[in-house]
Amino acid sequence: MTRVYKTTATTYLPTLLFVLSAQGIAAQDLTYPIVDTMQDACFDLAGVEITCPAVGEDLYGQDAQHPHLAASYTDNGDGSVSDNNTGLLWQKTPLNDRFQYSDALSYCAALDLAGRADWRVPSIKELYSLADFRGELLKPEEGQPTPYIDTTVFDFEYPDRGMIFAGQYWSSTLYIKGPVMNGRNQGAFGFNFADGHIKSYGTGLDFYTGAAATSSGLPNGPDDGKAPGNYVRCVNGPEGVFGVNAFADNGDGTVTDTATGRMWQKADDGTRREWHQALAYCEALDLAGFDDWTLPHSKELQSIVDYDRSGFPAIDEAVFAITQDSDSLDFWSSTTFGDFKNYANVVAFGKALSKAGEQTEFTDWHGAGAQRSSIKSLVDQEMTEDTTCSINACDYNRSDNLVRCVRKLVP
Repeated sequence: MTRVYKTTATTYLPTLLFVLSAQGIAAQDLTYPIVDTMQDACFDLAGVEITCPAVGEDLYGQDAQHPHLAASYTDNGDGSVSDNNTGLLWQKTPLNDRFQYSDALSYCAALDLAGRADWRVPSIKELYSLADFRGELLKPEEGQPTPYIDTTVFDFEYPDRGMIFAGQYWSSTLYIKGPVMNGRNQGAFGFNFADGHIKSYGTGLDFYTGAAATSSGLPNGPDDGKAPGNYVRCVNGPEGVFGVNAFADNGDGTVTDTATGRMWQKADDGTRREWHQALAYCEALDLAGFDDWTLPHSKELQSIVDYDRSGFPAIDEAVFAITQDSDSLDFWSSTTFGDFKNYANVVAFGKALSKAGEQTEFTDWHGAGAQRSSIKSLVDQEMTEDTTCSINACDYNRSDNLVRCVRKLVP
């Protein structure tokens, strides 16, 4: 069964059959096609669904308003699902069990499925390619939740025991910039298909020694040294190909990524903006002779994160420039956050700050390269604090974030 999706909010390009003529890049040359978030509605600053604004109107330029590469999957009928855009083959039905990080690696390596024995844990960019931002996590009294993955082709179960929000899946991408959560814990990135976030989760190993964690070695850690563990959905395909960028500095204030077919603003302008101002800024930008710039959607923005850098910021500084310090480098996307629609997704290129329990200071809890969410505006909003809290931690949250615009290399 092949599914190619279109929505009514905009017209999507169902395949990669377009020519990126601005740089002489053919569709078949793309090694990192960015799949759409599939968000198909527009929202105001308070999170109310609205008719998508017209060009020139306030709030124009939202995720749903620009054409992107539609998700396309084939259920192979053998326990696997093919992504027709990325070429990756996915496990359709993951085990409903949590794994320690090392156990997840072993599980996928030993998996024999669909006549293949070379399965592995996906990288964070591979895993995020499956994210579907039509998802929303609702309280039981508000209706049925929708996972952040297409359940017409992929199987997904919400966790039980009152932890419906804890739908984290491992990636193989370690967080190499430092320990997360509590000062010593090694982290690996994952995506939560229940609540729509990327963060770095504790592997259960000590960041500095690689030894198993203990409660004495990891302050606030579990007595047995084990992290809670995450789920895993294995992938099959060439490792180290999808998600690898091919940047070129054009010498005119722009950077081209020939792997994704995107052109980027080389440097942010140092100005912090609320979400509606960020949308307007990119729509009005005239740079390097082009005036078709947009605020990137979540997957576009996450595509330029450099998860291999050992220091801050999490971006290739050989071609990009960032104007602010590492403590507050959240950049806006055009994608409204599904759970709280008065929030929009941000990607942290610096420390992804949060705190928990008796902590008085924010720490790099989620890791540079995390995707979180920020309140769109403080105008007429009840929430005026700097934090957004869950049962586990309070994220640092601000309404004014940085902006880096993007354009597609289309005819």
